[in-house]
Amino acid sequence: METKELIKKVRKIEIKTKHLSNQIFSGEYHSAFKGRGMAFSEVREYAVGDEIRTIDWNVTARFNEPFVKVFEEERQLTVMLLVDISASGMFGTRNQLKRETITELCAVLAFSAVSNNDQIGLVLFSDKIEKFIPPKKGKSHILRIIRELINFEPTGKETDISMALKYFTQMIKKKSIAFVLSDFMDNDFEDALKISSRKHDVVALKVLDKAENELPKIGIAKFKDLETGETKWVNTSSKKTRRKYKEQAAERDEAIRQLFRKSKTDFAEIFTDEGYIKPLMNLFKKRG
Repeated sequence: METKELIKKVRKIEIKTKHLSNQIFSGEYHSAFKGRGMAFSEVREYAVGDEIRTIDWNVTARFNEPFVKVFEEERQLTVMLLVDISASGMFGTRNQLKRETITELCAVLAFSAVSNNDQIGLVLFSDKIEKFIPPKKGKSHILRIIRELINFEPTGKETDISMALKYFTQMIKKKSIAFVLSDFMDNDFEDALKISSRKHDVVALKVLDKAENELPKIGIAKFKDLETGETKWVNTSSKKTRRKYKEQAAERDEAIRQLFRKSKTDFAEIFTDEGYIKPLMNLFKKRG
């Protein structure tokens, strides 16, 4: 992508997502993701309604008047975005490609994190680790992340979520919030998810296109698996074929939901044509 076009795309995403973060998500994000605890800030004179247990008895005895301790939340959170950029992300039949939706989600989360004085990092993965950007603060850092999400060309095509989670757990030692953004069309990552969830606060954002759950009635059509390259002719006019496809998709989705629940991982499902504001807000409010 040419530099001028890339800058234009980055700016467009920045304007949209920064506004959403400032106007909608920032407060909910703060409530949903707590700091490491409460730290002593100062003492002040006692006021009616203050809890007796907050009284600083040493200061009270010194001044012969009641004083209370004031505490503030310790934040300084580290937020990591684990982003699936395998070939299936380039699928989309509605408003956007899945990867475009994921890019906007990452930008909203990044601006929300930085506005709350948290640092943010990025892991791009397919069936290998494609790129790692260590967590930092600042607008220029966020814009770098957005540029990579828009313009990065992966060398791998398939998906290995287990490998990405293991890499993240090894690289980030301090307890962090990890958003895993993927369509989760992968198997055998339950153990890696459980291990990561014991050490970190892992949140799954599953991004899908509705055509992946329900075949359109378009006659005999050729379908291609973007990750394996395998092609197959399918008679979409057949009610039996469409019903079986829908049932299998529903079973796959429910299995993933059960996996998240079993590993105590908060999650949201986001469709490319429905927007991400409502499911993201619901997730934040549930946690808050």
